[in-house]
Amino acid sequence: MTTFIGASITVIGQALQVSAISLAQFVVGRVILGLAVGMISGTVPVWLSECAPARYRGQLGICTGIFISTGYALCNWIDLGFSYMPSSSAQWRAPLAIPFLFTVVMLFSVFCFPESPRWLVSKGKVSEATSSLNHYRGSESSEEAIKREIVSIQLAFESTESSSIKDIFSPEDKTRLLYQFWLCMGLNFFQQACGGNLISVYNSTIFEGYLHMAPQIAKILASCVLMWKTFCCLISFWVIDRWGRRLCFMISGAGMAICMAVLAITTSFSTITHSMAIAYVAFMFLFRLFYPIGFMGGNFLYTAEVAPARLRAAISSVATANHWLWNLVVVLVTPVAIDTIGFWYYVIYALISGTIPICIYLFYPETMRRSLESVNMVFIEASTVWKIVPLARNLSQWQRGEEEVLPEPEKADAADDVEMREYI
Repeated sequence: MTTFIGASITVIGQALQVSAISLAQFVVGRVILGLAVGMISGTVPVWLSECAPARYRGQLGICTGIFISTGYALCNWIDLGFSYMPSSSAQWRAPLAIPFLFTVVMLFSVFCFPESPRWLVSKGKVSEATSSLNHYRGSESSEEAIKREIVSIQLAFESTESSSIKDIFSPEDKTRLLYQFWLCMGLNFFQQACGGNLISVYNSTIFEGYLHMAPQIAKILASCVLMWKTFCCLISFWVIDRWGRRLCFMISGAGMAICMAVLAITTSFSTITHSMAIAYVAFMFLFRLFYPIGFMGGNFLYTAEVAPARLRAAISSVATANHWLWNLVVVLVTPVAIDTIGFWYYVIYALISGTIPICIYLFYPETMRRSLESVNMVFIEASTVWKIVPLARNLSQWQRGEEEVLPEPEKADAADDVEMREYI
């Protein structure tokens, strides 16, 4: 008996030791992965916005959302495929190993990308910035246009030379840094608080647990929803530089509010009929049509466009951290909320989504086809916060960053430099 107890304690101790090692490995891996994803989330939108020409900046920024959505869809299809394998460690090891291939591609390809011209200017490397900008603009921009853009970038950094993250909350700040900061934070809050992750993460759980579908059917349908969202991202890619950021956000918010209201209605009855289940699934797909129009990459893009030159990386990073914070809140709260308050949980998302068009219309200036420097100028020049949106709407063609269509390149002379200084 003593031998049996001793052997049992040894086995339990070994099991706990293995579990502790596995848990430690998981935590270390997750911390490393979290730091990497955080840095990419905060860096890529800034780099894209600083390198892209104004007329294509929206489409290039939306590419981040397309790839994020594609990643979600691939994860679901891969997990579904490996769920049919015989039970073994390969069921979870292979899905974890597959992303390694994409990581290796990114690791080696990133060294081929030229540095951001604006970052180079901030470090005093003007000649390298000019070369980098020439590389990005190609043959469609004249030498004078490149010089003019470099000058405007230099002046923007000169005007904010002493800026620091502390100035955001300084009562003496005259450039409305706090206003820009809250615009970025609010947009990333809306991106999560509209209910997007409720549907992305808990699709199959809702289909199986609340609509009483078979497990395999629920998983297949959940993967189809995410694939549909990826295709709908192409709508945003097409309209973001045609309709503008503001209209995309407002249409997206209004559409999501209606969809969430219908989801609330269909789940408000004690018994969910077959017709209600069909309506629920239909409006879940419809939600996935509206969501990417404004909030599948558009929030990251707009944050990088609105943040001022010297604090762009810092504000974008904090706003991205806010995005992931609310992502965590939604993921943790959803199972408990659905079990406790039921359909009212969808009502909350419907109300939050309904406020998006109002807030965008009142407080968020248009940034489409505006140079990053002219966007920053709008916040400084407006007499009150209520004048920011109209002022951005009425920017002239030159201030919108459309230098490639100027008929007279020689206009980029010292007089323009003085004009730019007055605006900044």
